[in-house]
Amino acid sequence: MSINYSEKIPNNVDLTGDKTLQRALEQWQPNFINWWKNMGPEGSLNFDVYLRTAVSVDPQGWAQFGHIKMPDYRWGIFLNPRESGRKIHFGDSLGGDVWQDVPGEHRANLRRIIVTQGDTEPASVEQQRHLGLTAPSLYDLRNLFQINVEEGRHLWAMVYLLHRYFGRDGREEADALLQRRSGQQDNPRILGAFNERTPDWLAFFMFTHFTDRDGKFQLCALAESSFDPLARTTRFMLTEEAYHMFVGESGVSRVIARTCELMRQRGIESPEQARALGAIDLPTLQRYLNFHYSVTLDLFGADQSSNAAIFYSSGLKGRFEESKLTDDHQLNGATYSILDVKDGKLIQREIPKLNALNEVLRDNFIKDSEAGIGRWNKVIEKAGLTFRLTVPHKAFNRSIGTLSGVRIAPDGHPVTQAEWHANVESWLPSAADREYVASLMGPIVEPGKFANWISPPRSGINKQPLDTKYVRFN
Repeated sequence: MSINYSEKIPNNVDLTGDKTLQRALEQWQPNFINWWKNMGPEGSLNFDVYLRTAVSVDPQGWAQFGHIKMPDYRWGIFLNPRESGRKIHFGDSLGGDVWQDVPGEHRANLRRIIVTQGDTEPASVEQQRHLGLTAPSLYDLRNLFQINVEEGRHLWAMVYLLHRYFGRDGREEADALLQRRSGQQDNPRILGAFNERTPDWLAFFMFTHFTDRDGKFQLCALAESSFDPLARTTRFMLTEEAYHMFVGESGVSRVIARTCELMRQRGIESPEQARALGAIDLPTLQRYLNFHYSVTLDLFGADQSSNAAIFYSSGLKGRFEESKLTDDHQLNGATYSILDVKDGKLIQREIPKLNALNEVLRDNFIKDSEAGIGRWNKVIEKAGLTFRLTVPHKAFNRSIGTLSGVRIAPDGHPVTQAEWHANVESWLPSAADREYVASLMGPIVEPGKFANWISPPRSGINKQPLDTKYVRFN
């Protein structure tokens, strides 16, 4: 299969002049399309969707809008422009020139980092493949599909690095990215959160708010990398990741706004009364928040990690906004406080900061997440209701690291296993909660109409009116 590289795969990496890379992609590209047809959005192959396509990294080329069938989407490969004279600004090689090729001693670790990041991209598409069947509006359906194709482009970004810089090993890893399946017992995705189901649209909005926010911080850390092609690739990916988080935050905000509107109109307060009106009650929103927030915290890895120390000292993966920090960028003698468990109770313990870098990035995420939840609470406050969403304790519902061995309530106090079982359905979504939310899910396909449980957005996409036919079903 011959590919027109200037048309089929928009890029700024000179695909036309790289015959070796061409041959690799000519083998991988048909497998990707087969994966998309089998594991991409269900039943959508013939839809014409109003999508944004990146054809270059400049502002004019980043967002080209138009209706297109998703299998025909132009998945491009883009790196931010090279920074002249860029130096390594953390780790043991501080001050040296950044690498344009992979140093032999870092080859295995760099490949592992790229594969792990790359694996999350098709995983989220697989998790969300059924959601299009129950979209609350054409606006939301289009946003789902936009995120799906951009996750596909992020996969292309990682596959480019594997093919271009890692030879046969890279080609084999790129093939494996299309072979694993989210939630599959025999060949699951690498990270646990990407094997969880995304059964309904409230889960989708929470996922894109929290789990894509993890993506933001992981990409920001990789954007500091001394391996310049990885840094430049992830910087461009961050432009699209911001939109995914917008869909999540605004989606939850619209759910809250509609619930508050119905409660205020009818003068009601109880969750049962809200459900009787077909709204998603605020306590259920809190339980969904608790679940997705805590599962996402685990994505940052163990609180103490020798791998994180190695990645940092080697210059492979920095901290969030590394260049803005004012320490020595090598962390000599620095310590950091982490949570530990002693006699069934939480305590603070100082460890070398190099070994706590997962925890440092997790704390950056927590601060950012708290700000988003604060914006949701302003919607509730504006409606005149007293309920407030809260951020569960960092140790709540954790499955990785030191905190995986202890049961902690959302407010941070330790509980026994019996107390956990007695209260878990008031802390995390129960089967009844998920069944109720699922009962609300049903496709709304009339342009400009929205499901009863969610408010319309403030504006349409690309300044289009809300009643635009964002998806044409053909």
